[in-house]
Amino acid sequence: MQETKTISPSNKPIWYFLLFWTAFNLIQSYTLEVHGDEAYYWMYSRFLDWGYFDHPPMVAVFIKIGDSLIHNELGLRLLTVLTNSASLYVIWLILKRYAVDAKWFILVAASLFIFHMYGFTTTPDSPLLFFTVLFYYFYQKYIEKDTWLLALILALIVACLLYSKYHGVLLIGFTVCANVKLLTRKTFWLIAVLAAVLYIPHVLWQISHNYPSLKYHLVDRSAEQYSAEFTYLYPLGQLVMAGPLVGWFLFYAAFKVKIKDVFMRTLVVNCIGTFLFFMATTLKGEVQMHWTLIAFVPLMMLVLISFKQLVVPQKWFYRLSIINIALILFIRVALVFQFPFVMQVGQFKSYFGFRNWTQQVHGIIGNNYLIIRDGFQDPSKYNYYSNSAKAISYDSRYYRKTQYDSWPIEDSMQHKRAYYMQDAWEPGFTTDSVVDEYNLKWYTLWVNDVRTYQKVNIDVPVKTMKLKPGQQTDIRININNPYTHNLDFSNDKQLHQVYLEACFFQLGNIKGTQLAGADFNTITISQLHERNYVFHLTAPLVKGKYDLLFSIRTTPFAGSRNSPVISLVVE
Repeated sequence: MQETKTISPSNKPIWYFLLFWTAFNLIQSYTLEVHGDEAYYWMYSRFLDWGYFDHPPMVAVFIKIGDSLIHNELGLRLLTVLTNSASLYVIWLILKRYAVDAKWFILVAASLFIFHMYGFTTTPDSPLLFFTVLFYYFYQKYIEKDTWLLALILALIVACLLYSKYHGVLLIGFTVCANVKLLTRKTFWLIAVLAAVLYIPHVLWQISHNYPSLKYHLVDRSAEQYSAEFTYLYPLGQLVMAGPLVGWFLFYAAFKVKIKDVFMRTLVVNCIGTFLFFMATTLKGEVQMHWTLIAFVPLMMLVLISFKQLVVPQKWFYRLSIINIALILFIRVALVFQFPFVMQVGQFKSYFGFRNWTQQVHGIIGNNYLIIRDGFQDPSKYNYYSNSAKAISYDSRYYRKTQYDSWPIEDSMQHKRAYYMQDAWEPGFTTDSVVDEYNLKWYTLWVNDVRTYQKVNIDVPVKTMKLKPGQQTDIRININNPYTHNLDFSNDKQLHQVYLEACFFQLGNIKGTQLAGADFNTITISQLHERNYVFHLTAPLVKGKYDLLFSIRTTPFAGSRNSPVISLVVE
């Protein structure tokens, strides 16, 4: 049974707090330009689908609803603002049965820096936070009352969690670990089966696109080399997310709580389990500080329950909390009024300059296409502020794939005129029309007859190879044409020449390339068909471990990433 109290805390202070919280987030949303990631997710909403390269589709739905009402920053963030405030109120409803104090609820909620971030920033974490809170609310009821209706609601919420962000699986898994008796309930299996059925469209999307999200998150995001910074900076980042000044005490209070019921045990297991999971993930690569967002929901609840149980905050903590909140609000007000000092700090500066930058670029290129090398944020910013889809990221062999490698924008610009921008000078590029963004110089070039092959997929039958220095071997590759037009790799009468190259990398740095034979330029492939080709490969002369990939390069571009990475050992 849940712990109950005879005196119910008053809602009135909470309503006043939420009114101020919502109003402030609305102002922040309206006055702050979009972040590059938000612009990228806005592009998701332009091409609604059951899945995307990086994430599931819920963030696209959130943005689509608000943007359809009004195309500005507030519209893009509208559902985030509303669901964030709703989440805080639902957390209050969950905690009312533990008779927490409204004063401490407001202080703790306003102290959590990560809750401020997702009060107005629209990323996949925004719907994830909302559905995480809804999950806890209905799960608390489900523990006490095993009904088919609650099971049905939880199934819908679980599906929404997974459609928000893959991190949702942690909440589901740790909840079951905390209460294995759930497995004996018939209604639990309704939750599992129905949620799985509702998730089938996304699974089918992954299958039909050759599991891009799994490959990206499990393989491509792994660091080339482990760095101790990944691990020792992780706990420091979590303290900042919990509150720059009070985070350390919140963690202390949360883990001093006395577990008195199943729901509290679920909070503890989810909180500790999520933080430890991402700590372990630092061994694989860098963990971004906000990835643990779902752990801060149980952390907040445990802190407040702990305050009521035994850890009575002293006056010094009250005062420190006020200073902590004032510090966060000062930064947020500085963003609203665009104080120069905050516009030049770290991630904050990426919220400014996009609108003017787009106007400057659009003034140069008009309605022509825009190609920006390596990076999804800048073309997304251009598309958002021009309210178009005429910019694309050219994801080269030196970068990674993004959703731009799947959208039909590249198809539309073939043999059209486009403006090509990159941040490094090469022969042929000019600085006559330099565009400055945060003091970054762009080097530009007009391409009068675009010819690119970003979507072409080259399948290689092997994942690992061992060769001797200079050894020659034949690799039979399969070149797949995913376009709805025929491919012709001939260079006859073509303004821009095309080449197939084997690229040898070490720790992300290219060590050499090898051209395919002239017979490659005799290949034609019908739309949606494929063709085998034998590549005569010569191993590097220097011994060592290499990443080998195949790339189709068309002048003046750097060459795209067309094949998976093959692990090559030259010994």
